[in-house]
Amino acid sequence: MRNTDSLSGIESFVCAADHLSFAQAGRALGISSSAVGKNIARLEGQLGLRLFHRTTRQVRLTQEGELFHERCLRVLGELHDARAAMQELSLAPRGKLRVSLPTIGYRFLLPVLPSFRAQYPEIDLDLDFNDHLVDVIDSGMDVVIRSGELPDSRLVARRLGPFRFILAASPAYLGDRGTPRSPADLKQHVCLRYRFLSNGKLEEWQLPGMPDKLPVSLVCNNMEAMLGAAIAGMGLAYMPDFLAQDAIARGDLVRVLADHLTHTGQFSALWPSSRQLSPKVRAFVDFACAHLFTGAPPLHPAAALGPQARPRSARRR
Repeated sequence: MRNTDSLSGIESFVCAADHLSFAQAGRALGISSSAVGKNIARLEGQLGLRLFHRTTRQVRLTQEGELFHERCLRVLGELHDARAAMQELSLAPRGKLRVSLPTIGYRFLLPVLPSFRAQYPEIDLDLDFNDHLVDVIDSGMDVVIRSGELPDSRLVARRLGPFRFILAASPAYLGDRGTPRSPADLKQHVCLRYRFLSNGKLEEWQLPGMPDKLPVSLVCNNMEAMLGAAIAGMGLAYMPDFLAQDAIARGDLVRVLADHLTHTGQFSALWPSSRQLSPKVRAFVDFACAHLFTGAPPLHPAAALGPQARPRSARRR
């Protein structure tokens, strides 16, 4: 049988089953009721079974017809989605794009946004910086960028590049308390800890050989606040490298125990699996994968050496 005949028969069958009328199906499809009947009769002949019980007054599905109708609805739905996807590929990305990121996400996203805007001038960005867990589906967000485990099976995810965790403190703090030379030395220092908004847990420091319990001077649920506390000399902070890189370049922070820190984090771009990937979403996700976390950020050449080894020009301004 020819594919075109099979498809026209399926379309006629589904429409007649939806309306329980050949005449109404014909009007919906723009063909005559007799053409609907011929298409369905041809399909029944190909299948070797009856799909409808026909009388002069009504038509109704047979048991086999009901099963076939259910299967055909899924097939036609997939064909519709495939056709829509191909049509959208020819469209330029445009329209409002709602993106949710963690609060510190501006540090890695904003530097590349001018390039994105230049490449896609018809996309209007609506950015939501939020540390709370966002329900991607219920919130109406087009894309969400989040780190950590991604347990929701209703979402599609693409991993962005990894980032590193570092340990840093201000030159004033290190000058007063000394620079730790091994993770065991942390018991002689005060630490700044981050508490996750999502579950209330403290972020674990991944340093082999460190004390079981860290001396803590401050706990906060905002990474920017923790960064500010570290710059103010309140203690050692464990944080993503992209968060600290500007402060390190200015000489406001100094990395410590760099050789002992190998833990990396991972951000991913997520969107609902039930939604068609529109040109604007595809453009943003492809751009993010190509431009975010593509390499280790440059650090000040003396950033990991301690305050005594840093040149005068690198001291805090």
